[in-house]
Amino acid sequence: MTVTIHPSRRRFLAGAGGLAFAVLSGGGISVLRPSAQAATSTEPGVPVDAWVTIFPDDRVIIRYGAAEMGQGVSTSLPLIVAEELDADWDRVTVEQVSQDPQRLFGNPAFGGNLFSAGSTSLEGYFTALRIAGATARRVLIHTAAAAWGLPVDEVSTEPGVVVHEASGRRLRFGEIVALEEIRTDVLQVFEDDLKPREAWRLIGSGVGRRDIPGKTRGEAIYSIDVRVDGMVYAAQLLAPVEGEAPTVDNDADALSVPGVIAVVPLANSIGVVADTFEAALAGRDRLRVSWSTGSDFRSADSADELAQLAQAADDFSTEPVTWEARGDAAGALSAEGRRTVTAHYTTEHVYHAQMEPLNAVASVDHDGKGADVWVGSQSQTISLAVASHVLDTTPDRIRFHAMQMGGAFGRRTVFARDLLRDALLLSKTVGRPVKLIWTREDDVKNGWLRPATVHRLDAVLDETGRLEALRHRVASPSIMQFAFPNRWDPESRRDLLVMEGTESADYAIPNLLAEQVLVDRRSRVSAWRGIGWAPNCFARECFLDELADAAGSDPVSFRRDLLRDSPRGLEVLNKVVKMSGFGNPPEGRAHGLAFAGYKATLGAGVAEVSVTEGRLRVHRFWAAVDPGIVVHPLSYVGQVEGGIIFGLSSLLGERSTFTDGMIEQNNFYDYEILRIDAVPEIEVALVESGSPPSGGGEIGVPMTGGAVANAVRRLTGTQPRRMPFDLGDA
Repeated sequence: MTVTIHPSRRRFLAGAGGLAFAVLSGGGISVLRPSAQAATSTEPGVPVDAWVTIFPDDRVIIRYGAAEMGQGVSTSLPLIVAEELDADWDRVTVEQVSQDPQRLFGNPAFGGNLFSAGSTSLEGYFTALRIAGATARRVLIHTAAAAWGLPVDEVSTEPGVVVHEASGRRLRFGEIVALEEIRTDVLQVFEDDLKPREAWRLIGSGVGRRDIPGKTRGEAIYSIDVRVDGMVYAAQLLAPVEGEAPTVDNDADALSVPGVIAVVPLANSIGVVADTFEAALAGRDRLRVSWSTGSDFRSADSADELAQLAQAADDFSTEPVTWEARGDAAGALSAEGRRTVTAHYTTEHVYHAQMEPLNAVASVDHDGKGADVWVGSQSQTISLAVASHVLDTTPDRIRFHAMQMGGAFGRRTVFARDLLRDALLLSKTVGRPVKLIWTREDDVKNGWLRPATVHRLDAVLDETGRLEALRHRVASPSIMQFAFPNRWDPESRRDLLVMEGTESADYAIPNLLAEQVLVDRRSRVSAWRGIGWAPNCFARECFLDELADAAGSDPVSFRRDLLRDSPRGLEVLNKVVKMSGFGNPPEGRAHGLAFAGYKATLGAGVAEVSVTEGRLRVHRFWAAVDPGIVVHPLSYVGQVEGGIIFGLSSLLGERSTFTDGMIEQNNFYDYEILRIDAVPEIEVALVESGSPPSGGGEIGVPMTGGAVANAVRRLTGTQPRRMPFDLGDA
């Protein structure tokens, strides 16, 4: 599926005479009635963009600032606005925001930037979107009441209509916005103006997702589908090792390939531009290039790195970075005569493996100071900043077109730093629009990997078998320092992308110490689905099962005691135990349990496994999750299921290794993701506590490692201590 686009500096808003409601993330509110000119051909700077636009024909446009990457925000976020507006959902069209010069649409969880990561969209936007919808509804009600000459407290709404029940009067939303006098003096929204939960019609309902029909029919448009007038294609010969620069020895053979237009040296690659992508690949194959030597990464070896991490975790002469400290865990562990337990766990590098290959389309202006850009990115803000920097221009000269993504999982957060950069440089060089595509092999070889980690856990059990002290020590390079250097604090050196989850906030552990031992990175590193919680919960939950045995307890009772101060945690634990019939698996199988959190989301999982002739099979997986308010249950359950499959894939086989600085895997034939015949039967229960909403994209991952490992241990008597699992020792 492709779409041909005719780029223009003008943006178009269909129809005239609509009313737009803008709600700034910082709390400011404005009502905008576009002029006839603005409604048909909006020059930059004309303020018509807003969360909600209502037209006289009853059409409603609801915009959302998050990035759609398959998680369903194109439904769940507009649904919040539509609920408070009391819109007719069948009349609603949704639009993703591409750029935000007035900072109307940024995620409050990320300082008002357009950034989607870490399951923060619902958590960050929920209140702002309710205010947007409630503001629009308030203006409509007050305007209708004034037109009727009636007290406003006698007027209410039904979907798409303002009504006065006593007289039977009705005005459609479209009829109201066409009135001469719009009440713009009633914009302040109070808590009483927000709908009570019992009045919700859309939030929590089973309405269909807006993105699914187009995907099902093959009509969904991704950046890889975009065609622009005069567009050419580009492939890259990328540096085999990070930090190496190319020298073209011979490009004559490449230029002789029919359709090849140019060979362009770049910072860490050679770009081959051609009329077709196939010609670009053929030209790339014929390049003769020498690479600079001396990169520090040329000696990088993943096996050596794992050994260094293990040594660092046990080296107490190295000063760690404290992430969380409660009580005096170090004192309890060093006291004589205490009952202590120690264990180590390892997680290896993994690759994001998103289905849509990385790509970007760039069309640089003739003066080299502006561009149209089409790309699927988790951050419109970062992508705009990269484009502005590359062209040494101002953001208003970049016409950014945000596209939905065929998977992201953290890979499409900062990839603009190399791929979008190079697409712009190639377009500027050849003077034509360029679509740059990385092949699967390009991405596997140049992936930004989840870092390898080694965990040392030490615990003290008191005389009753209760957990008195826990130290969770993580040896790992910093993700923040490399992937987000602008957010890295070299003084505190605290890395949330590595350490989140080690605080074990829901467990009543009186003495707890979580600390990171920083090591130099040996590969490109980045956040991966589940972020730090996935490896950290794996290590902790495996350790807790071992502690339960040492205490003469069982996995459920031991965790119930630890969750004694967390009613929400106890609820999900008890729910999954009941769902799964924990402890009573079919013959030849075993159950394993893990409790997990992800920020404000709490969950617990149970895996049912078998091991036959060294082959591990996960037959069933149960999950109970408390995400607070559930805006769109279908999307939420789908996200949890996807997270579980993601987690299972990483522990059953995914692994990136490298020698001499080069990743050894090539494609899905040797980087093996979970196949459909290995996907277990999954059952997800949503346990809604009424807490504020939190994300669902990550929570399925952290519970899988511990649940499966603990099931294997109960079945074989040996605890898997390394992800992906090696059952040679189990």
